[in-house]
Amino acid sequence: MPTVSLLLFVLASAPANTAPADPKAAVTAVLDDWHQAAAAADEARYFGHFTEDAVYLGTDATERWTRDAFRAWARPYFAKGKAWSFKATSRHISFSKDGAVAWFDEVLDTPNLGPSRGSGVLVKDGGTWKIAQYNLSIPIPNDVLPEVKRRIERHLVRGQKPPAKSGTWQRPPAKVPAPQTPPIKQKAPVPAN
Repeated sequence: MPTVSLLLFVLASAPANTAPADPKAAVTAVLDDWHQAAAAADEARYFGHFTEDAVYLGTDATERWTRDAFRAWARPYFAKGKAWSFKATSRHISFSKDGAVAWFDEVLDTPNLGPSRGSGVLVKDGGTWKIAQYNLSIPIPNDVLPEVKRRIERHLVRGQKPPAKSGTWQRPPAKVPAPQTPPIKQKAPVPAN
């Protein structure tokens, strides 16, 4: 009987089984908090989710920012209390075999860009997930792609500079057929009103 009592005492005093947190839930929490920080114009919280060498790719071909360059660009929006509002409506997350790297893609509901998509990479820094790369895009339906392509080409011919440090970009031919609609001028992310 003393053996059973001792065993029960040891089991009762042992800490509860603390299994490691679900990694998908942890990555989801980071990404959701990151988006919420932008919506709340909380600059420190928003940029605190990036690695020091993070890269943010915007929707414009010229928008490839380091974390610090992106922060400098975004600071006026955060200072006015009007950053942007992205809400993930679906998300897929995958992990490296060692569990130290996660990559994801998400469908975003945005009031300023319309239906959008984000994708990126997070790395584990100690016990914390940090965003190493984020790529914001606006999916273009295949049916309207030819028109969008013509508008982009027309815009580039009018003097738009090529993307920085791109070894593959070539200026389109000078005789691009001009569509009836004006070129796209919007850049992203555009602050919410």
